Amino acid sequence: MAEIPTTDRSSLVVCFGEMLIDFVPTVGGVSLAEAPAFKKAPGGAPANVAVCIARLGGSSAFIGKVGEDEFGHMLADILKQNKVNNSGMRFEPSARTALTFVTLRADGEREFLFFRNPSADMLLRESELDVNLIKQARIFHYGSISLIEEPSRSAHLAALAIAKKSGCLLSYDPNLRLLLWPSEDAARNGIMSIWDQADVIKISEEEISFLTGGDDPNDDNVVLEKLFHPNLKLLLVTEGSKGCRYYTKKLKGRVCGIKVKPVDTTGAGDAFVGGILTSLASDLNLYKDEKRLREAILFANACGALTVTEKGAIPALPTKEAVLQLLTGVAA
Repeated sequence: MAEIPTTDRSSLVVCFGEMLIDFVPTVGGVSLAEAPAFKKAPGGAPANVAVCIARLGGSSAFIGKVGEDEFGHMLADILKQNKVNNSGMRFEPSARTALTFVTLRADGEREFLFFRNPSADMLLRESELDVNLIKQARIFHYGSISLIEEPSRSAHLAALAIAKKSGCLLSYDPNLRLLLWPSEDAARNGIMSIWDQADVIKISEEEISFLTGGDDPNDDNVVLEKLFHPNLKLLLVTEGSKGCRYYTKKLKGRVCGIKVKPVDTTGAGDAFVGGILTSLASDLNLYKDEKRLREAILFANACGALTVTEKGAIPALPTKEAVLQLLTGVAA
């Protein structure tokens, strides 16, 4: 992809994919059956990223589908309240907004129960895409869940083609949710089917092991030989509280995480992505300068750290002021 001059288009990040309601137990460390009550929290990885960018002072939009129901309209309103452009959202009368019940174990990690058969996000059609909105983007960000079923798969591929042709930087977070795919092979093949199109990929250690068939996620050679494709500009490997590794054609290194007391890890990876994309949207060549890249990753790490200190994804996403305050404390 040709370099995009920093002056000829806005810093808009368009996020494509699912938006849903997470139902989170009001108490931690219990199974779904044991939970006395649930708190509803808006979620869905691409939507979380869009809100995070807006909270950090960036410009973002969301493209996806929700049900023509109370929850769907609530989600559209939440995006609007958070200053995310929601003009690319569509409402499906024949299916409900997706729901996910998320249990928080004692260590803050999650278990999922999905209600999607089918849910509205799976029914977005190519004809419903807001093409002009995609063309305005400086960065087009997406996951893999919209690749699982038709017609959303075709809509996703069409949106990707429009974004690529328009010269957008393509950002991919596979966001593996194995329970949603028909099989492990289907998940692996589906996620890898668009791998070589992305300019920026964010992946977790667990996802590296899965995609490489069990190889050591900490081995640089595994990452570089199996996952770093020739057109890739930046590959980020998140390691939870430990921080993040980065790989470009010329650079590789690690930026430590920021220690906090975890309450709920939901949305931490999305906050990290929101943080890094906010930095990239204002400087697409950031990945070429190691000092600036490391500063941007530390900023993204701080976004993720703050998000785990509260329950839910969107309710916990930080403001730029909160992130800078945390980083000032770390530097001191």
